[in-house]
Amino acid sequence: MEEKKITNWKKLFVTLGSINILLIVGIVLFIFWPVPGAEPPEKVFLEEESGAEFTIRSSKDNLNELVNAYIEKLPKPANIQYSLRLDEEVHMMGTVEAFSTEVPVNISFEPIVQENGDIILQSTGMSLGLLRLPQDRILQYVSSRVETPEWITINPKEEQIYIAITQMELRSNFHIRAQQIDLVKDNISFRIKVPNNTLGL
Repeated sequence: MEEKKITNWKKLFVTLGSINILLIVGIVLFIFWPVPGAEPPEKVFLEEESGAEFTIRSSKDNLNELVNAYIEKLPKPANIQYSLRLDEEVHMMGTVEAFSTEVPVNISFEPIVQENGDIILQSTGMSLGLLRLPQDRILQYVSSRVETPEWITINPKEEQIYIAITQMELRSNFHIRAQQIDLVKDNISFRIKVPNNTLGL
């Protein structure tokens, strides 16, 4: 009977040791495995379309409310919650569930308007709980858990998110492009393109 207990104890010890080794190997692979890049969609230039353009101006508060209302409608896994906040930078804040524990995620971005009106959110700082992971790994981790529409591309290798707002599908058939995003001065403007065929012209 005593020998059987020792055998069971040895089996448990070997099992626990194997699990620990697998976890360590998994973490090492996660940290040192090459980070995949992601190609942004081909740029669309709305100037090439016939139609009228209008400029609209916004504020950080209005844009913040609009973006988070949109995020609320996006499908999200049950184990992740996130929102955006705009001050002098764009902040993505949320939590992901890992090993039955909620881990806080915080990523800061600088918005950069592209020549065609798309937006790049370039990372300026990241944290995933108390884990000291490379920044590209944090964005890769978030990318694997956040479902995004086709016009949003997360590129962990470049530590950025490409937002092809020129390719957003709006019910009104209008098209939109960013003109200026200066969060420090709260100077935000967009151009709205109204295609002639939308007006029956």
